[in-house]
Amino acid sequence: MGKKEVGETDGFVFRNYNAVVNAFHYQGLVYMAQVANRLGKAEDATFFTNRSNQVKKAFQATFINPKTGLVRDGDSTDHASLHANMMALAFGLVPEKYQPKVLAHIRSRGMACSVYGSQFLLDALYNAHESAYALALLTSTDERSWYNMIRTGSTMTTEAWDTKYKPNQDWNHAWGAAPANIIVRKLMGVEALTPAFETVQIKPQPDTLRRASLQLATLRGPIAVAFDNMPERFQLRATLPANTSGVVYLPRKKAKSQVWQNGTVVKAIPEGKFWKIIAVGAGAHEWEVR
Repeated sequence: MGKKEVGETDGFVFRNYNAVVNAFHYQGLVYMAQVANRLGKAEDATFFTNRSNQVKKAFQATFINPKTGLVRDGDSTDHASLHANMMALAFGLVPEKYQPKVLAHIRSRGMACSVYGSQFLLDALYNAHESAYALALLTSTDERSWYNMIRTGSTMTTEAWDTKYKPNQDWNHAWGAAPANIIVRKLMGVEALTPAFETVQIKPQPDTLRRASLQLATLRGPIAVAFDNMPERFQLRATLPANTSGVVYLPRKKAKSQVWQNGTVVKAIPEGKFWKIIAVGAGAHEWEVR
């Protein structure tokens, strides 16, 4: 396991300038730029975009250790906690050349964070297409797992992984419910690309999960997604409501595999581990990769 520190903070070393706080600051600026764009506030959007780029450059220069490729907790320590690395990865602050080292480090730390921190850990893993480890954490039966909340007798997500970590915890805590949105947004891959789900991304990352289905209520109507995941074939069924368009990603099992849409071979765009299909219209569709 490497370092001995485990628990809610993974031995995080606080300094005058800290990676986690600045990662949140950066992500806040990114969101402000997006909001300004949607509201047609071009000057504000430019300000927040420029500011986020400035913060990103400073973050990488200050917190990334070029010798190890890991994200340091603070500006005057080489300690690299799970938190510093998962937050930076979740918010797009880790340069591509360092991502393999950061992912290896994250895998070595296990669930060395609180139930709140697990949200960002899972976001980071799925954003980096590390679906195997993400699924392993979601389905873990270890003490620091959602299964353990059931095992302790709770019928709702708890404030901590176990009462031993927080004797005065409550047994009805929304911030412990990361899988509720991670399963929808990342495992099944249904995310809004534009406000009110006008444009929807469907990007399932099932790894070894054999079969799953989902129906998500939106302002425009329900979105239904289901897949069958086999070693040589992947089948996805999706229904988009009226006045909605989709961008669909399918697992690219083989470099030369073909993509079928509603029974006809279609030209899909290769994008890393996925086939990408754009401008999917409303209605029921079926895709198959084989």
